[in-house]
Formats: sequence, C-alpha cells, structure tokens
Amino acid sequence: MNLHEYQGKSILQGYGVSVPFGLVAASPDKAVEAAKEIQKKTGSDKWAVKAQIHAGGRGKGGGVKIAKSLDEVRQYADEIIGMMLVTPQTKKEGKLVRKVLVEQNIYYPGPEDVEEYYMSILLNRDKGQNMVMYSPRGGMNIEQVAEETPNEIFYELIHPHIGLTGFQARRIAFNLGLSGTAFKEMVKFVGALYKAYVGSDSSLFEINPVIKAADGRIYAADAKVAIDNNALYRHKDIHAMRDLHEEDPQEVEASRFDLNFVKLDGNVGCMVNGAGLAMATMDMIKMSGGEPANFLDVGGTADAKRVEEAFRIILKDPNVKAILVNIFGGIVRCDRVAQGIVDAYNNIGGIDVPIIVRLQGTNAEEGKELIDKSGLKVHSAIMLAEAASLVNEVLA
Repeated sequence: MNLHEYQGKSILQGYGVSVPFGLVAASPDKAVEAAKEIQKKTGSDKWAVKAQIHAGGRGKGGGVKIAKSLDEVRQYADEIIGMMLVTPQTKKEGKLVRKVLVEQNIYYPGPEDVEEYYMSILLNRDKGQNMVMYSPRGGMNIEQVAEETPNEIFYELIHPHIGLTGFQARRIAFNLGLSGTAFKEMVKFVGALYKAYVGSDSSLFEINPVIKAADGRIYAADAKVAIDNNALYRHKDIHAMRDLHEEDPQEVEASRFDLNFVKLDGNVGCMVNGAGLAMATMDMIKMSGGEPANFLDVGGTADAKRVEEAFRIILKDPNVKAILVNIFGGIVRCDRVAQGIVDAYNNIGGIDVPIIVRLQGTNAEEGKELIDKSGLKVHSAIMLAEAASLVNEVLA
C-alpha cells in the first residue's frame, strides 16, 4: 500500500527520523492557516507547498513550489489543488491533486547552503536481505546518476538476524562525505530510518532528497513509503491511511471481494486461479497475439458469487475484446467456476465479448456440462494450446 508523503513522514517521525514540520491542507485558506502555524512554531518565513499524490517527480510537473509570503502560499495552493498533475510516474492524463503539504523551509539560509543526498531501503531479492541504497548526489535526477555514474550509487546489505550495525551506519555517513556534527546526525538518521522501515513492515522507503542543512542537521525532505499489504493486519493505524482516490477503481472493487486484481493496458481479460497459472496465462495471451488486460487470481476458494464479480470487474474495461478463463481445479471446483460464469451471463446480460473457458481438474467434466447445457456462446478448450489458438481466432 502506497502512502502520501505527509503520511510517510508521520511514520518516520514516530521512530525518531528528523522531518520538516508540516501540515496538510485541502484548500488555499487552510494552506494559509497551516503556514501561519508553521511560522509560529518554527519561525520559518518561507514554505514548501507540495502536491500530495502517489507519484514521484512532482517537482518536474509543477507540483512543488517555494512560497516566500503568505500570499504566495495561497496562490500556489490554489494553483496546485485541483490540478491534474502529470509526472514521469503518472499516466498521461495525470492525477488529480486533492491536498497539499505545507512545510517549513529547511533550505536555510538559502539553497546554496544545503547538500542533497539520495537514500532508500528495500529488499534485495537476489540476496534475500534488506538493503540501504544511497548516493551523495540526491535530487530530481537520481535515475540519470544511476545510468551515467553508477560508481556514485552505494549499497549496504543488512543481515536479517543482526540488523543495521553501527559500523554500517558510519560507513554510509563516510561515503556521503560527511564529518563533524553532520556525520553524527547522519548515523542517527540512518539508524532511525531502518528501525522505521522494519517496524512498519514496509517494502520501500525512498528519501529523495535527504538534506544536510547549513547547521549540520539532517532531514528527510521527502518520503516515498510503500507498506507490505500482507502485514497490514498488524498495522490498523497505517491501514486507515489508505487513500482509495489514488488507486484504480477496478482494483479497489476487486479488493472488496478478496480478488487479486491488477489493471493492465491490453485487450484480453483473464480470470485464473493461482498466481503462477495467471502469469503463464498472460504469457500465453501475448504469444497468441493479444495483450493481457489484467492480472486476476480468483484464489483457491472461489465460489460462483466471486466468479460473477470477477466478470463484472473485467467487463468494466472498455479495452477488453475477449475473456480467457483458465481454471485448474484443485481446491476450487471447476463446476463452481462454471456456475459463476453462467450466473454472470444471466445476471449481467449484454455480454458481447467472446469468452474462452478452459477447465481442468476437480469436477471439470461437470463444469463443462453446465456450460454446454446453458446455451451460452462460450468457447470451450481442454488443452492450453487449444485455448491459445481460440484467443488468436477471436481476436483476428
């Protein structure tokens, strides 16, 4: 689950990570009130006004402004709230901005007096260990740094039983070229950041930039935080931060029925039981000349109702030109899936895209009989190659 910047920073702050003082606002008037409160608390006479969406590169799209007066706070908040912000990480139409984060100025006395670094924590899947990735060249063009000067990207692998050690934190500070107060502050910063990552069951922390202020203090100027969905049951407070506006409506609806659904950009909807079979089915669709429109795993306990809801979700995508149902009956019975297909046809009505159904395993024959007797215009297949051939045929 992705979080907004202000939500991620609230988690970091709870673990002792230094973040700028900021308040979130949903209107220009509230933004001005927030700026006044920040000024009263920190003495800051400049403010960052930052769009809150689940995407990086907001500065490049005009979603981050530095206000030098309360009038500018109002002006920038008015410009940003309600805009469709387009960044390198959004779709071409962009994302609607509903809130801004107003923060104290940490670039004091001026931008030339601070240094920016890059830091992230994530799982290194090849090594099976968490990893701190960092660079002395932070800012908006970290991708370019990785491509052009990879020697400026550093890594620290964290042993799962030992955790981040003191010498690793010191090596990070040393590789960033720090000394004195800033060195000590960075060591504390890295230690607190790793505790926050583990304690919140996150799958990604990306802090870009980490700021060394003129007085040597270290701040997380930004925070991209993604939480492991499988651990949310342990963090009800974090789960409550979920912003459904930022998620695909079809994926939100699918989650209500415990369907594992990911929207894609293709033309063949697929409904499968089991993640591995779903991946193989998507490969088969591509090999047959189509493009998968979604990943949808109905799970091992799918009943007729869940299958019907899966159909409804797939059919909401106007790009879908065919649907492939590929079920291997192990825990789930093929006749249950077949009944769901029949119910979906009868209850939804007006299904005008071809449906290809391949059933194998438990009660496969009974499932095929249900479909054959229903009178529905459904293409049946037994072998995977046969299903692929039918996909190619209906798309031709």
